[in-house]
Formats: sequence, C-alpha cells, structure tokens
Amino acid sequence: MSPARTGTPGHDTWDAFWAEVSGGRTEVIRGVEVQVPTDMPLAMEKRIDELRESEAEEDVAELVALLFGDDILAAWIDNGMGAMEFQTVLTWGMAQAGGRDLTFAEALELVRSGDGEGKQTGPKGPNRAARRAGAPAKRSAAGGGRSKRTSNGNTASARKTSRA
Repeated sequence: MSPARTGTPGHDTWDAFWAEVSGGRTEVIRGVEVQVPTDMPLAMEKRIDELRESEAEEDVAELVALLFGDDILAAWIDNGMGAMEFQTVLTWGMAQAGGRDLTFAEALELVRSGDGEGKQTGPKGPNRAARRAGAPAKRSAAGGGRSKRTSNGNTASARKTSRA
C-alpha cells in the first residue's frame, strides 16, 4: 500500500498551493494594501443575506473582513473613505471574487447606475450593483433562455357583452 499523497509537487500544503494559483495580486486602496479577492468566501453570501438590513459598523466590517481581511474597514474609514468610494471598492472586490476582472471605473459606473433609482445605500452592506457584480447571472428556466411571449388568445379574457 502506498502512502497517501498530499499537496502537489513544489507545495507542502494546500495553503501554499492555493496562494500560488490564486495569483497573490494586491492593490492599494485608500493607503491600505489589500489582497485582490480571487474567490468568494462561502460564508459571504449567507452573511450578506443575514445582515442585509443591518447598519451596524461591526456587521459591515465583518463582510469586508471576509472579502479583504481583518481591520481593513477601520483603516479605510481612518483614511477618509466615503460612501461612494466604499460602494465602488465593494462592487469591485465582489466582482474580482466572483471571477470577473472589473476595473475600478467599471465598478463606479455600476454603483452609479446600480439600482436605477440613484439611491446611495452607504456602507450598510453591498448594494444591488455590488451583489450583481459578484454573483453569476441566474437563468430563468431550465433551458436558460428567455420566456416566449404568450399569444393574446391564450391569455385574454372572454369579452363580456352588455345585456341592457
């Protein structure tokens, strides 16, 4: 019986292997060097749903920590990050984590047009643009295509005549 294999050639651990394949790219955002997210943490989507209505800074910090690392939000706040900036960075980070190489300018455009109402949600959590950027598009039917128009003959109600 041969011994169990672990890792891959040149890597002793999973962490060493994953650090190499994930690229290890960093960006400086508001004076803080952050690792560019390359994968969406499994806990992220669940926590977003759970904390959707929360305005507590510690809840927002928890989501940012899942994506960028501990204490990042506090550093950004200390360095003067604004609400629009925060939404843009979060949109960009979630897109990167979702496998979409979005530029900062594209992320800003998504934030500006994100919900169609022009509302700013502030750092309460990801807005619609951020959620869309990070999540793959969901398909509507089993075949994944658009629904076909149903003819009026199938959906119209029978015309009623007056008995006057």
